Amino acid sequence: MDVMTAIYGRRAVRDYLDRAVARPVLVQLVEAAIQAPSALNFQPWAFGIYQGKSRLQDYSERARMHFLATFSAGADPHGRMRAMIEEPGFNLFYTAATLLVIYARPGGGGFAAGDCCLAGQNLMLAAHATGLATSPIGFAQPWLDLAEIKEEMGIPSEYTAVLPLIIGYPAHLPDPVPRRAPEFTSWM
Repeated sequence: MDVMTAIYGRRAVRDYLDRAVARPVLVQLVEAAIQAPSALNFQPWAFGIYQGKSRLQDYSERARMHFLATFSAGADPHGRMRAMIEEPGFNLFYTAATLLVIYARPGGGGFAAGDCCLAGQNLMLAAHATGLATSPIGFAQPWLDLAEIKEEMGIPSEYTAVLPLIIGYPAHLPDPVPRRAPEFTSWM
């Protein structure tokens, strides 16, 4: 698949088949992720991979409760987020069986989070090119970055959870979402 086809065809998928993503495939995706550029070539990323529907269901419920306990009404410009998260049985990870979290190691010179997001975009495009689907799950990020959760997951305390992504085989691909025209603030 050429890169433009991958960019225009990739979708955030929220419905997955009950089929595990094999370890070699995940390694291949991470290898694609680390081809991303990074400030001063620091390569600040580290990866945590968590698999199993029951594990992710447990993580979802715990992250959901944390989100609701710390939610600020001002952070919901559309007024829909809290209602969605409050729905009984709502699964933050949308039935996917794999959660991959990109963590930033310390010392990235202030650019580590951006570099990790660049790696995440590589990973999402590589997943799409191999027939897999992904979706960033921002709601889970604050919970994943809690000290006690990092300790439970074996993540060094000084690492920062930047980008949680679910990965799996799509049950279906959603239609494209219309994009606004780009805003050019200047062009000199």
